[in-house]
Amino acid sequence: MNSCWHVITCEYPPQTGGVSCYTELVAGGLAACGDQVHVWCPLPGGSSAGVTVHGMLGRIRPGDLRRLGLALNAFRTPRRILVQWVPHGYGLRSMNVPFCLWLWMRASIRGDEVNLMVHEAYLGFWEGYWRQNVVAAVHRLMTVMLLRAARRVWVSIPAWEDCLRPYRLGSRATFRWLPVPSNIPVSAQPAEVAVVRQAYLGGRRFLVGHLGIFSEQTARLLKEIVPPLLDRAPESVMLLIGKDGEKHQEALTSLAPHHRARIHATGVLEAAELSRHLAACDLAIQPYPDGISSRRTSAMAELAHGVPVVTTTGRLTEPLWLETGAVAAVPAGKAPEFVEAACRLLTDEARRARLSARAKDLYDSRFDIRHVIAALRNESA
Repeated sequence: MNSCWHVITCEYPPQTGGVSCYTELVAGGLAACGDQVHVWCPLPGGSSAGVTVHGMLGRIRPGDLRRLGLALNAFRTPRRILVQWVPHGYGLRSMNVPFCLWLWMRASIRGDEVNLMVHEAYLGFWEGYWRQNVVAAVHRLMTVMLLRAARRVWVSIPAWEDCLRPYRLGSRATFRWLPVPSNIPVSAQPAEVAVVRQAYLGGRRFLVGHLGIFSEQTARLLKEIVPPLLDRAPESVMLLIGKDGEKHQEALTSLAPHHRARIHATGVLEAAELSRHLAACDLAIQPYPDGISSRRTSAMAELAHGVPVVTTTGRLTEPLWLETGAVAAVPAGKAPEFVEAACRLLTDEARRARLSARAKDLYDSRFDIRHVIAALRNESA
């Protein structure tokens, strides 16, 4: 039986960002199954087959919410609302209490079926300046309202369920893990991959990639890993893939000027070109301060492309990463061990081939977008 979905999101193409790409994937996947999909977002965007985009959220202030409510009321009940939730995405300095209250009212008064997809839970206490503690407290108030509104709560990692449950306060919302898939289609052809490798290797053997948005924490980890890795693996070349990579290329070369010719950055790439660059890598290094988890779209893209990955484990890491052996992992904060693991892999072609096969198998069996769509549609049925 086909359904009608109202997807509320803080960003959607042409806006860029992880939530934007994810929402576009989900909307398209639901529409491809014959469901009717309406996306409600801040800016106008192009609609596609089965997906109608309503760029009327604006700054997500009370006036915007009133207009959104009137527009939703024009649709038949019960209305199924799917909210892509990241607390910092909805304006008002990450404290949009009116939006959470509005959702609660939609559920309790209008009878709308509210479903949450939680990409991020809330800001922690004592993680920065004292003002952030105020924001963290408001986030918890918002969480209470959201859970009172929600019938189902989907979480990108199991750890978010542990964070949210204490704030149910009588809510009957059900929780389920819904990993985030890669947003980069695997499209690279062998001849295209060969061209990319030739452009960067310069006669060396191994192309080592890192895909990301280069947060301050990740940049700090790369500074601890990349120079000693290049020292120990003279046949390797480092490729920084993604936005702001050029800035971090300069930071790394200032630390290790003798490696300047072996550290490259791509900048922002379109999906097809990004697929070629990922497929060209012999190895990817993905250190995460809180550990690899199923919300890391950078790791998902590499798994989908069968790139052997060296990464870190931490407080947010799910057991499956070690159970499946799909990645090589060391504890977060252990830079020397990380470099050692990467060097061992570069000298062991057979193990890289095994990791590549396991990565593809794990992605296909657990993380592909078809699993997300099937879960959403089965629950709605």
